[in-house]
Amino acid sequence: MSTREAYKNKIEAELELAQAQLDQLKAQAKISSADAAIEFTKEIQDLEKNVSNTKTRIKELSAADDTAWTDFKEGADHAWSALKTSVSNAAARFHK
Repeated sequence: MSTREAYKNKIEAELELAQAQLDQLKAQAKISSADAAIEFTKEIQDLEKNVSNTKTRIKELSAADDTAWTDFKEGADHAWSALKTSVSNAAARFHK
């Protein structure tokens, strides 16, 4: 397996974990009070946007030729970092 393919597989696996955490937050929003549900909904929408952005970066990474791969890897790294931070922050706020 190439480094490129291994990297893509790693990001996809991490994205699956983030999606699972997002699904858990959605479930918590459904059972929370009305005020908390409003806050959860906005946070969930932001997280879904970050998930979508990360998925887009992974697709770009997959389609990139070998010379452009490094540039797309940087974009995917940035998108993943933003998503990971968002999920961690949301989970910490919701578990208060």
